[in-house]
Amino acid sequence: MYDIPFLDLPPLIGAAGTVRLPGSKSISNRVLLLAGLCEGQTLVHDLLDSDDTRVMLDALRRLGCGVEATAEGPLRVTGLGGRLSVHDAELFLGNAGTAMRPLTAALALLAATQGGTFELSGVPRMHERPIGDLVDALRQLGCGVDYLGQDGYPPLRLTGSAGGRADTAAPIRVRGDVSSQFLTALLLALPLVSERGPITVEVQGELISKPYIDITLKLLTRFGIAVQREGWERFTIPQGSAYRSPGEIWVEGDASSASYFVALGAIAATEAPLRIEGVGSESIQGDVAFVDAARAMGAAVTLGPNFIEVSRGAWPLRAVHMDCNHIPDAAMTLAVMALYARGSTRLTNIASWRVKETDRIAAMAAELRKVGATVVEGEDFIEVSPPTTGGWLPAAVHTYDDHRMAMCLSLAAFNPLASADPVVPVRILDPKCVGKTFPDYFETLFGLARAERSLVPVITIDGPTASGKGTLASTVAQALGYHTLDSGSLYRVTALAALNRGVDTTDGEAMAALARGLNLRFEGERLWLDGQDVSHELRREEVGSTASRISALGELRAALYAVQLAFRRAPGLVADGRDMGTVIFPDAPLKVFLTASPAMRAERRYKQLISKGISASIDELRADLEARDERDRNRLIAPLKPAQDALLLDNSAQTVQASTGIVLQWWAQRGPFRDSGAPQS
Repeated sequence: MYDIPFLDLPPLIGAAGTVRLPGSKSISNRVLLLAGLCEGQTLVHDLLDSDDTRVMLDALRRLGCGVEATAEGPLRVTGLGGRLSVHDAELFLGNAGTAMRPLTAALALLAATQGGTFELSGVPRMHERPIGDLVDALRQLGCGVDYLGQDGYPPLRLTGSAGGRADTAAPIRVRGDVSSQFLTALLLALPLVSERGPITVEVQGELISKPYIDITLKLLTRFGIAVQREGWERFTIPQGSAYRSPGEIWVEGDASSASYFVALGAIAATEAPLRIEGVGSESIQGDVAFVDAARAMGAAVTLGPNFIEVSRGAWPLRAVHMDCNHIPDAAMTLAVMALYARGSTRLTNIASWRVKETDRIAAMAAELRKVGATVVEGEDFIEVSPPTTGGWLPAAVHTYDDHRMAMCLSLAAFNPLASADPVVPVRILDPKCVGKTFPDYFETLFGLARAERSLVPVITIDGPTASGKGTLASTVAQALGYHTLDSGSLYRVTALAALNRGVDTTDGEAMAALARGLNLRFEGERLWLDGQDVSHELRREEVGSTASRISALGELRAALYAVQLAFRRAPGLVADGRDMGTVIFPDAPLKVFLTASPAMRAERRYKQLISKGISASIDELRADLEARDERDRNRLIAPLKPAQDALLLDNSAQTVQASTGIVLQWWAQRGPFRDSGAPQS
């Protein structure tokens, strides 16, 4: 997950491959609560690992449930059997509505009948999300629920005395036109107090998001509760209902998250279908109906039991006027697909957007306008007309701590496919908000998306040996979320392989053949050769001096040239070496050349070696560095020198943090997002 202030997406031109979806948030938290209310153990397979499930798991642990990972992978939940083991707890539930609403109902009923005091709170946005209709329904049952802040909103205090009874004789009335989570919360919790007779819930107003209620009912059935439904207005929990563990349960992939990749296929899968695994025709999630909406806009879709394959069909996409009450979360993706449609797309019956993680109608309207779209918004609708060819704008989009805003708006980076002129990047502010449901979303997107190599941004950091270019490149890349290329490591690993295998390091053809056959794997700053981590060995002085000599071999440099170019991939690259700005990436928009003195570099290298327990002489190190500098400056091929447009940075007296800040400031001044500022190092 990109835990950085912002992430810049370069213009993207295509997509291909397979994505395995994370588990459904809606199913995951329902299953966790039901497993926690059961007696005995439940093995939960493919559980979503996200912010929302983590707060639910933490709450269950605090309430006395057993929660443990197994060696085989599934999570083992040992339930309470409907009996409180903890009667006093403060629970922080973040911004997880799928945790706040059901836990409120379950704990209110348990406190009312078994005694206890529970306080439930969340992030500031959770305290702006309405819960009054659920509280009103619980008070009908005789539950003690107090608001600790503004009436109608969390935080809440739930209280009760042991031996109490819930008043279940009359039907419980709950509004259904604000959030279906209120009804879901009651349905999940009411079996706790069904021993004296059946319990009826009557829905007031039109029930929105009916497919989510269907998920709730199907999961209750898996846990032994057969709710009787009369239309969508009346639900009855039979007398004596009891939660029974299914023993094992599998969480299917998140259908709402699938919508981004269905849209991606409709927009950018031009050569082969994009395959989405984990959800399909047998899904119990209503958001799988997003497939029908995508087809209406022109996508070519094939559904299997547990997969979806999507490719571009009609192009441009077709504008639609659609009632989206049945797919409220996934419908957000349609608003961004509208950027690629001919005409205006109107999405209606989406009033629930306004009480989600943010006011999604207002937020979507504001951010789509930033990329150049024309947007009309109303209380329960949004209408989007795409930018003109020349009207696309490089937008820094706010995400409002809303995971779906971040994931939806990422699709605007495919504007080259809409013939945008000029093509533009997209900045996602606070990309880590996707951790709520899909922590690896952007990594997954970059694994599927294709970019024109020349449009992927590159920062080069060149300089002499031991100037700190590798460390600086790494910290700059971390701040921007970019890949790194330590070109020196390519030469060092080639040198190491040559030394280990006895290859003549003066024979250019032999060294080139060796380089082309190397079995390498990079992971961050670590490098594997033939399956062995050789990161530490690369720092040996013998390896470094050999790398300096072989880097002058023209045949070897040609062999490694294509390898280095391949590192230029989305979202961007920070490359360090001696000729990154002059030879490998001469078109890089920012080139930095470090000018630390030999004396300072020798002192740094000396401290590094001593800290690792390696004996060294500072005078010998300085002499060796000066000799390398002379050799590197005077070699015929790619001599060590700054690019003509490079910015010189004397980092002799600079900390890494200070040098990083300078480079990030230079980068901010050269990009299209000057008003957004640079990340702090």
